[in-house]
Amino acid sequence: MIKSMTGFASAKGALAPFNWGWELRSVNAKGLDLRLRVPDWIAGLEAGLRAQLGQAIQRGSVTLSLRVTRADTGGELVLNRGALDAVLTALAEAEAEALDRGVTLAPSTGSDLLALRGVLEAGSDEDDTTALGKALLAQAEELIADFVRMRADEGHALNAILRAQLDQVASLTGEAATLAEARKDDMAAALKANLARVMEHAEHADPQRVAQELALMAVKADITEEIDRLGAHITATRALLDESGSVGRKLDFLMQEFNREANTLCSKAQSSELTAVGLSLKAVIDQMREQVQNVE
Repeated sequence: MIKSMTGFASAKGALAPFNWGWELRSVNAKGLDLRLRVPDWIAGLEAGLRAQLGQAIQRGSVTLSLRVTRADTGGELVLNRGALDAVLTALAEAEAEALDRGVTLAPSTGSDLLALRGVLEAGSDEDDTTALGKALLAQAEELIADFVRMRADEGHALNAILRAQLDQVASLTGEAATLAEARKDDMAAALKANLARVMEHAEHADPQRVAQELALMAVKADITEEIDRLGAHITATRALLDESGSVGRKLDFLMQEFNREANTLCSKAQSSELTAVGLSLKAVIDQMREQVQNVE
């Protein structure tokens, strides 16, 4: 069954102290265009998401957004021993320099040292994002599965629309074939009359050459090939609608072929009834082509 290229899915999750929200959406595109807006500080996340999306989706402009926030847990303060060592070394050097110059410095307290920037820091779990990344990728599988199901549901509706339009094309093609068959005797009589009229007023005309020209006119007015090709395109389209893979491009190509045959049929019509059928064919084919633009 065909799938649509349009779809949407969203989800939320949490893993203390983190909370997050997903949005996954897609619209029509000639190929697969993945646009990811995810935090770059979570190791391996973007690569993992691209791999998952690439396996599940063949066509469409796909945008995946992920917003991760960290709750304020009021975590304990951590002593930055490197910063403290640097401060103590600088303080010893300053006291020695002051002593050499006969300057007396007030003694420093522990609270003075801890108040210095960088000596005391808030504890953070953000450095190791392994668990967070695994949780996000696991939920992403469910999100993408929901997204694909929605595209499949849309594809089911598209399938019904396209089949109904294809039935209209088949009906109009049959009507054109009937009209073409009915006009054969009239066309033959008209050609004979034209031949007699030409020969009557052209004493030196070559009868064989005139006959060849009239035969060529008859061939140019014959729509048998167009009817046959339209029938073949109808069969090919129905077969594609039964497939489960990415068939949107093939369907789009067939729509171009349908349109070409309908145009040729109109140009060869030479009757108001057949022209009307050809124009109706073109209208339905244009409607089909619009719908096919949504197929993955």
